Amino acid sequence: MNKIIKYVLYDILRSKIIVAYTLFLLLLSIGLFNLGGSPDKGLLSLLNLVLLTVPLISIVFATTHFYNSYEFMELLVSQPIRRSKIFMSEYLGVSLSLSAAFLIGVGIPVLLFAPGATGLYLVLTGVFITFIFVALAFLASVITRDKAKGIGIALMLWFYFALIYDGIVLFILYSFGDYPLEYATLALTALNPVDLGRVMVLLNLDVSAMMGYTGALYKSIFGSGWGVGIAFMILVLWVLVPLLVSRRAFTRRDL
Repeated sequence: MNKIIKYVLYDILRSKIIVAYTLFLLLLSIGLFNLGGSPDKGLLSLLNLVLLTVPLISIVFATTHFYNSYEFMELLVSQPIRRSKIFMSEYLGVSLSLSAAFLIGVGIPVLLFAPGATGLYLVLTGVFITFIFVALAFLASVITRDKAKGIGIALMLWFYFALIYDGIVLFILYSFGDYPLEYATLALTALNPVDLGRVMVLLNLDVSAMMGYTGALYKSIFGSGWGVGIAFMILVLWVLVPLLVSRRAFTRRDL
């Protein structure tokens, strides 16, 4: 399994896309911190960048890599290697390479310009988002063997979590505004890893006072050590559920 992961990492680095992704994040991160005027403003701008571009690049790159590696996986399947090990090796190779690019491109500027708990939460959120959307990409890839359909499903997943979901939540809150929806809002936040990561970082930027009673509720729950632990456990579930479902489908499908 380690040998397969090393080969996947080498294959990804040889494509130079990861290098370009790293430089893109690094230049934008440094630019946002220099233009922001203060570390908090830089972190807020960087948060919006991370939650929009990192899921998109992760899910598109992972889906494309999965289909491009199909012949390699077919070759491995013909060997006495368990399919689950092949699948997990591919997943870890892609996730680790994208996470390393994120840590260099965003983690180093955050360490230099805004060291502290808020910067740490931002970096951890970005890493979790990377692992989550790579898992969703692999799930989309095992659903269909058609590359165009797989990329289309992956893009729809990104579009849903990054844009459509917020509109659905706003519609629900507007339609049922006469009812107490604070705890329902918490549940809706947990159903979207992008929103959950955004809330975690915003609470550490002390902007919960601008979010009304719901913001105070977020602060009371996610502001403690237990709340932070629960939030990250939910993110772990967001990694495990699509990953295990896609691994099960991969081990049972006819290649």
